[in-house]
Amino acid sequence: MAIKVLHHGLATTIQDLGRPGYFHLGIPVGGAMDRYAMRAANRLVGNDEGAAGLEAVFMGPQLEFLHDAVIAVTGADMPAKIDGVSQPGWTALKIKAGQVLSFDFLKSGARIYIAVSGGIDVPVALGSRSTYPIGALGGYKGRALAVGDELPLGQGSVVQEGRSVEEGLRRRPGTPAELRVLPGLYWDRLTDEAKTSFFADPWKVAPEADRMGYRFRGGRKLEFVERKQPFGAGSDPSNIVDSCYPYGSIQVPGGTEPIILHRDAVSGGGYFMLGTVISADMDLIGQLQPHTPTRFVEVTMEEALAARAERQALIERMRACLM
Repeated sequence: MAIKVLHHGLATTIQDLGRPGYFHLGIPVGGAMDRYAMRAANRLVGNDEGAAGLEAVFMGPQLEFLHDAVIAVTGADMPAKIDGVSQPGWTALKIKAGQVLSFDFLKSGARIYIAVSGGIDVPVALGSRSTYPIGALGGYKGRALAVGDELPLGQGSVVQEGRSVEEGLRRRPGTPAELRVLPGLYWDRLTDEAKTSFFADPWKVAPEADRMGYRFRGGRKLEFVERKQPFGAGSDPSNIVDSCYPYGSIQVPGGTEPIILHRDAVSGGGYFMLGTVISADMDLIGQLQPHTPTRFVEVTMEEALAARAERQALIERMRACLM
């Protein structure tokens, strides 16, 4: 059982929920940028939520199915087509041997997730099938898909065609997108005025936005509290003695353009971090297009934990509707 790649789209990779446990070795967690959409897609086709599927950004692939299967497409609004006929998103769809899955133009969001009954059965690398292209690890030969690739499938279970995730459970960023931030780490390095301006200013996603990190532009340059730079920190006030980079942390090189470190980010370096985007909002970042208006919203630890609980409750409601 396999899928043949007729066109690879812009950047289509095999992803699952990632490979935690190796960050101390410099290997990022990786996995789907929008984990909720990946979980939902797998649930729709009867897979374990951690099964490997496809993540495509901005433009979808064209895939020929060599065997009958059940598929689902979630995430961004990029309408799927089977043999040229439009299909609903967030819905379990039957596709027959010889039929071709393709996609219309992107309407909103940034990334789609394609799950196939049985999952994509490539070898496991360090506990995951996710593609980490920079390290040539996982996925299909450690790289994005290319024309002519044939992706092996696992044995799928029987699922009901047509079942779907209801509209109210399809989480998407607002306009402007709001990303909640827990200040910390090196927050004390900023002046009081800079702390206020970071949350008050409007920002936009820069074109430099990928699986490693999302850069933002538009706000005022951040000013730093004067100090004598410690040995090994470099001369720029945004430099620190090398430190670990938590997933979701926000670094601001030179104080000019915040960068949120995402799934494939490096594990450490010498830029200060003003805080961390809360885990409940990290999926939203993966659905932001360049130039999307964005606001950073300050939250407390209690509010961050409450948001995490709300997100878990959303996942449970999604699971319940697909039982």
